[in-house]
Amino acid sequence: MNKKLKKIIIATGGTGGHVLPAYNLAKNFKKKNIDVEIISDKRGINFLGQLKDIKIVQISSTTIFKKNLFKSIYSIVIIFFAVIKSFIYLLNNKPSLVFGMGGYSSFPVCVAAKILRIPFILYENNLLIGKVNRYLIPYSEKIFVSHKELEGVPEKFKDKIFETGNIIREEIFILQNKKDYSQEPGKLKILILGGSQAAKVFAEKLPEVFKLCKDSKIELEIFQQCLPEQNDLLSSFYNNTKINYEIFNFTNDILKYFSKSNLAISRSGASMSAELINMRIPFISVPLPSSADNHQLKNSIYYNKKGFSYLIEEKDLHLKLFKLLKNISKNTSLLRQIIDNQSQYSDKSVYENINKKIEKIINEKY
Repeated sequence: MNKKLKKIIIATGGTGGHVLPAYNLAKNFKKKNIDVEIISDKRGINFLGQLKDIKIVQISSTTIFKKNLFKSIYSIVIIFFAVIKSFIYLLNNKPSLVFGMGGYSSFPVCVAAKILRIPFILYENNLLIGKVNRYLIPYSEKIFVSHKELEGVPEKFKDKIFETGNIIREEIFILQNKKDYSQEPGKLKILILGGSQAAKVFAEKLPEVFKLCKDSKIELEIFQQCLPEQNDLLSSFYNNTKINYEIFNFTNDILKYFSKSNLAISRSGASMSAELINMRIPFISVPLPSSADNHQLKNSIYYNKKGFSYLIEEKDLHLKLFKLLKNISKNTSLLRQIIDNQSQYSDKSVYENINKKIEKIINEKY
């Protein structure tokens, strides 16, 4: 990497969809012997706090606008002080480059970077640009995107878009090469993923659907992510219905379940969807109805049209899921077709794309 690039600071926070790509990116830079730090909020620290290989600094922020007037004033005050703290931190640490990973936690750091004339790059992994990235794009050097089909970028800033692919764990590509895709599934080995917020609703709604499957002689094995307080209830249910299962929580390593599964049910966060696609695991996408600007539905529609996944909205889950699982159990070539479609896509070059582009930006700036 370019000798002029002495330090990179990555700003992230909020959900795992913002935080985990930031950590993956930081590991990439560290492998290139670049000094890298992550600035995050309290929620992000909950994800990253146990990781000791990257320096993590907490600067709390909040959403930019609230409907309540007093909350709006409070938000402005919090953001103002977050910008001041970010300004002081960047001034003392003198990074060559700042990365904003989207979400409100990246906003004050990027604003401080602009004031200090430190170039910053945005990252957007959804199909619809997030609000914070939309505010910041006029001042950014580039916006790195997972898909060139990104919507919501004003025409005059389209030249700032650079398609990198999805920033996912490099371990995915290693596992991808080891997994055996040649055999048709003898049973449905279903991995249930709720994202960083654990999709409480999945634990409430899906077991009854699986009981219908069991009663219909559909062979199942369930690997289910849930909230810790749901462990006992789910275990009791699966034991009583004699369905083979494993329960795990968000802090557990999910990579081992990728190798065990031939079908997944997941929220439609961009990072998890990308990992499933790269692992060639067919999945049923259930977008979070309350996602900002309904961006998860946008993601789901895109992946469904590509033939990478199925799409069931949460309101139709009980009605449509059983019917779909029944069809798949009768015709497992449906999963093979999705795997074949997924095999046409790869994010393997994402870090190479990022590293080359950053080197070019730094050469132009310094």
